[in-house]
Order: sequence, then structure tokens, then C-alpha cells
Amino acid sequence: MGHESGRVEEEMTAAMAEAPRKPRLLCLHGFRTSGEILRTQLNNKWPESVLRRMELVFPDGPFPAQGKSDVEGIFDPPYYEWFQFNKEFTEYVNFDECLEYIEDCIVKHGPIDGLLGFSQGAILSGGLPGLQAKGIALKKVPKMKFIIIIGGAKFRGACVAENAYSSPITCPSLHFLGENDFLKPYGLELLESCVEPIVIRHPKGHTIPRIDDENLPVMMSFLDRIQKITSDDGH
Repeated sequence: MGHESGRVEEEMTAAMAEAPRKPRLLCLHGFRTSGEILRTQLNNKWPESVLRRMELVFPDGPFPAQGKSDVEGIFDPPYYEWFQFNKEFTEYVNFDECLEYIEDCIVKHGPIDGLLGFSQGAILSGGLPGLQAKGIALKKVPKMKFIIIIGGAKFRGACVAENAYSSPITCPSLHFLGENDFLKPYGLELLESCVEPIVIRHPKGHTIPRIDDENLPVMMSFLDRIQKITSDDGH
């Protein structure tokens, strides 16, 4: 028996060594929510067959919410925000601190291969590859290899937008667009800055949608692609 169990253990160890590392994503939550809320939303909406293909890291934003949260009464506090902005979304406060904080999260939880973001987190996730390419953000960490955008948009502040979108976003990108999402027009604008974006449309509003039988193959195909990118990097 001893020989047999030893052999089984060796085979399991060998299989684990051969198993490719899953893509690891830093997940950026929506405005005045939290990492734990985003984790709960994804776990409730996305099937296990999708979630088990990735390693997901859920940091909280750097700043406690400075006002009422839209999820009050649905999800428990505390709530956080990534940065603050004016009514027109054209001027940002604490933005540099936000970028530094995200970089610190990537260093702490690395290796991080890509970003997943919802709402304010999706705006950040869509802008960071360009800011990184320009040497403005994420200077200490490897290049982000892909992005998943849920209910996203472009930065509207000229000083950030000029750098974030001056060149096309070339990394693979998957975008969830809600037919009734108030950000949909701005999500479509972001698509124009991406090279060959993959799009999953859903009938809901500004929310994390369920992955159903219709869009599951699109999701799985994207996961295959990012798995290959992660494995090819040899980590």
C-alpha cells in the first residue's frame, strides 16, 4: 500500500506541476462599493465553470465613501471609492494617489496578468493600459495583458484621456454592454479605442449581468485566449 500511495502522490504532484497557472486578475469594484461586494456580485451571477478559470483578487478602493452609496440596503458597508470627481466627471481628485495605490496592490498580489472592473473600476481598467504604455501609471509592474470591462466608459477629463487613449488599446479586451445601462454610449466610445474588442451584450442596466447559455461560449473563448497568454509568458 505504501508504494501505491507514494506513486499516486507523485503522479498528483506531477500533474499539478504541469497544470498551467490560471490568469490572475485585479478586480476593481464600482464607486462606493467594496472588493467584497464585487466578489459577491460575481459569485452570484457567474457560473463556477467561468470563475474557476481565473484567480481573482478583490482590493477595496483607497478612500472611504464620502457620501451615500447606491448599494446601501442591498450590501453592507463599509463602502469605498477609487477617486473623486466633479459633477461633469471632467476633473478628478486624488487620482495620482489612486494610481499609486493600484500599483501597490499589483505588487502585493502579483503576478497580476490583467484587470477586471465594474463601473468606476471599469473606467480605471479601460484607461490603465494606455496610461501604463505612456509611463504615467503602473511603472513598477509588468504590462497588463488583458482587460475585462463591465459597465465601463472612457475618462472624460482631458488631461487623463489624452494619455489613456492617445494610442489604441491593443491588449485583448472583453466588454459587457447593457442595453439599458446609462453608461452604454460611453462604453461604445471605449470600444472605438480598443483593437478587436470582444463584446457581450445583455438586456439589463448598469449592473453585473448573468452569463447565460448564449454568451457563455464567448466568455469561454476569451478565457482560453487569456489562459494561453498567461501560459506563454512562462510564469
